[in-house]
Formats: sequence, C-alpha cells, structure tokens
Amino acid sequence: MNTFNKLGIDEALVTALKQQGIVEPTVIQEQAIPYILDAKDVLGQSETGTGKTLAFLLPIIQRIDTLKKETQAMILTPTHELAIQIQREIETLVKDSGIAVTSAAIIGNVNISRQIEKLKQKPHIIVGSSGRILELIQKKKIVAQTVKTIVLDEADRLLDENNSAIVKGVIKTTLSRTQLLLFSATLSPQTQQKASTLLKTPEVIRVTETIMIAPTVEHMYFLAEQRDKIEALRKLIRIIIPTRGLIFINKSEEIEKTVLTLKYHGLEAEGIFGGAKKAERKKAMDDFRSGKSSLLVASDIAARGLDIKGITHIFNLDLSEDPQLYLHRVGRTGRAGNKGIAISIVNPQEVQVLRKLESAFGIQISPKEMSQGKIVNVRKKLQRKV
Repeated sequence: MNTFNKLGIDEALVTALKQQGIVEPTVIQEQAIPYILDAKDVLGQSETGTGKTLAFLLPIIQRIDTLKKETQAMILTPTHELAIQIQREIETLVKDSGIAVTSAAIIGNVNISRQIEKLKQKPHIIVGSSGRILELIQKKKIVAQTVKTIVLDEADRLLDENNSAIVKGVIKTTLSRTQLLLFSATLSPQTQQKASTLLKTPEVIRVTETIMIAPTVEHMYFLAEQRDKIEALRKLIRIIIPTRGLIFINKSEEIEKTVLTLKYHGLEAEGIFGGAKKAERKKAMDDFRSGKSSLLVASDIAARGLDIKGITHIFNLDLSEDPQLYLHRVGRTGRAGNKGIAISIVNPQEVQVLRKLESAFGIQISPKEMSQGKIVNVRKKLQRKV
C-alpha cells in the first residue's frame, strides 16, 4: 500500500489527514503529488470524486515558505462556491497540522474593501475567481511576482471562451518560471490546445478510475422554502426513523443550530463542524458509530474521509453545484449491496441543481411529499409546478 509519507508529504500533514480518516492516497494523488513537490507543471484529468483537490493542496501547503509573509500560491476556480469549499479545506488542513500557512478567499460580488483589508495580511495562498483576483492585482493589492504556483481547478471551465482571457491575464502577471497546475474532470481538445500554450513541458496525468453511485441507492427530494428546511427534516425523520442517518449542511454555523433543534424535539442527534473541539468531535463520532445517536449532522469538509459503516439514509439540507459533493455524500450509503436512501430537501430554485446531478450520474431523483404521516409520490399537478 502506498502512503502519503512515501509520496513525500510531511508528517504534520499526514497527521492532519488521519484526523479526517484519510490514510491512503487516491490514484490522482499518488501520481500528481511527487511532480508538484518537484515544482513541475501538471495537466491532470481525473473523474469527479477522486480527490483532485487534495492532490494539489497537500504539496502546495508543504511548499509554502512560512518565514516569508508573501503570497506564494493562487488557486483559480470557476465558481464562488468552489472557492469557499477549497478555502475551508485549506483551513482544516492548516488547523489540524499546525502549519503556519495563511489563506484568503477572494471572490467577486462581495465587498472589495474588506478583501483589500484581508490582503494587507499577505496571505500565503489566495483562492478565488480570476476576475476579482486580476482586478486586485491591477490595483496593486496582490503582488503576483511572489507567486510560485498557480492552480486552475476545473480547467475546462476556466479556459472556455467566457473565462480564458481573464485567466490568461492573471497568469501573465506572474513570473515566467511560475509552476502551473491544471486539473479537470474532463479535458476537451480545445482545453488541451489552450493548456499547451500555457504549460512548460507538463507531466500529463490521466486517471481512468471512475467513481459511480451505487445502484442500490434510491434518490428523492422534497420541496421546502429555505426557512422551513429544518422543520421538514424533523418531520421526515419522525416518519422514517432512520437507523443511521447522516445530515449534510454547507455552512458550519447552521450545524449547531440544526442539532439543537433536533435535540429539542427529542431526536438523538450529534454534530461535527469546523469550530468543534477535538474532544467534542470524537464524542459525536463515537456516539454515532456505537448507535447511541442515530443522526449525525456535518459539513462536507468535516465529514471528508470518515468511514462509517451501516449508514441507511443521507439527508441533504443544502446542495452544491459541484457534483463531486453529492457523489461524496451519497457514496456513504448503499454499500456492499445494501439499500440506501438519499433525500434532498430543496427550495424551488435548487431543483435545477438536481437536474444537473441526474444528468451527471445517470440517476433519477424523484419528487416526494409527506401526507398523513407517510412519504408519497407527488401528485401530477405539483410535479408540473416544480
């Protein structure tokens, strides 16, 4: 078995990964990490859910010179949501490893003056949208000349006709020797052609490993306004009485609120989130594993890498446009031929995200509703409304 140590990852980061339950690298991590540590350019293609983010984050964090208070890496993403997700993952790795690496998420459509304040701290890693990052470089609020590594995450989208000019604009502000890392689930011929003009003799990695959603998982969704989601969850749990249910929420601050609400109504629930102390997190996990608690509320980052057997139900109170997250979530149920149920509680605007997930994974996510203490199919009239 290959290990992160054998790939050259420092013990502090290996320890941080163990706290997330991650002990063995995936194929893309195994192939990419040594090249990135060696400062080589990389063009990496790997299916959704195969661990691309850690493949570049681990070596980037390790290569940061913490004695220098300057920006040394930039990670460009096509969506704000993905930027925030990566930023949270950096924060978790840094916190659990004790490495003094700083980072900041810089995205568009938010207060630029606050971002300028953040940038005065000279974060080692900047993650965000290329448009806002380029704007701040031009305003001389980001010093691009100190950047050693640039990552294009979801390169197919970053190099499409809508984004490529801005992305190239960011790259041009850095020194010619800057390491470039391009990662994507798909690599179209157009992306490869554009990549060839940016990369310097790159190491090309193509991983054919595909992660599929188990056919034993049944997918369904319930409509609820955002403010009513926790109440809808409570009612569903009362109807279903799950043996072991994992509840996913995007925002850490909402986890504690959800746990308290469920407990108030007499349900056995625990939560794990970024701000939780190690002892609290361990107790929550132990109670869930032992069956003392039948419900665990978690964020994607907090639950990353956790191997919990016998999960019967997955509840999504929030969705992400990144299909990888849905894959990670529902992949925890329906294992070893056992039946699993994935339930999404969505507002009307989120239904389009479900359609994308259906298309991405070839699954059907059926509309359901609660009626007289039972889960039933949605009547035709309501389906048309959805």
